[in-house]
Amino acid sequence: MRKTNEGEKNLFDKDIFLVDKPPGFSSFDVLRFLKKKFKVKKIGHGGTLDPLASGLLIVGINKGTKKLKYFLGLPKVYLMEVLLGKKTNTGDLEGKVISEKEVKKVDLKKVKKVLKEMEGEIELEVPKFSAVKYKGKPLYRWAREGKEVPLPKRKTKIFYLKLIDVFKKDKGIVLKIEIKCQKGTYVRSVAEKIGEKLNLPSTLRKLRRLKIGEFFVNQAKKLEDLI
Repeated sequence: MRKTNEGEKNLFDKDIFLVDKPPGFSSFDVLRFLKKKFKVKKIGHGGTLDPLASGLLIVGINKGTKKLKYFLGLPKVYLMEVLLGKKTNTGDLEGKVISEKEVKKVDLKKVKKVLKEMEGEIELEVPKFSAVKYKGKPLYRWAREGKEVPLPKRKTKIFYLKLIDVFKKDKGIVLKIEIKCQKGTYVRSVAEKIGEKLNLPSTLRKLRRLKIGEFFVNQAKKLEDLI
């Protein structure tokens, strides 16, 4: 385990928890469980994770909630799996397949070139299934009603995209990629953009948050260990 410096030690006290969230739980599910278990009045987290995702969730209780603003703006590192050969309406495997193509192989030089091109400042479309609002209503509600609305674009920064592994899955190819990005980056949009640049349908297959600032998931307690 990495040693903490003096400036970090006060963040690892009883009012701050580092939790390794399992997939299938929303960030709110984790907060609700911890609030009941520790019988606290105030609770919050330093950056949400979708139910599909796993990994580091920083939780503050009572006075710790005031420290959470420190974490919100920190860069984050994820391990993502991009499935080439399938595109869904949600940008992940929970959605309805809207485009499909068998992919038997992929040009790794081209993949690495695309990843390099996406590093730095980038503008990405906000996913249809997000909480960003249009005319006062979250986009995911418009999407569930089957209504098409303009999707806003957001500027963000990708510090790096590293290709870790490539393997076959069903009729597609999976790219396992480590990404370090700025706050507010929609990783589902990154996954779709990679496929777009490769002229292939794509979607996010798995996502795990490894790091927030200098805080690592291997420092976190697994949720099942807190039950």
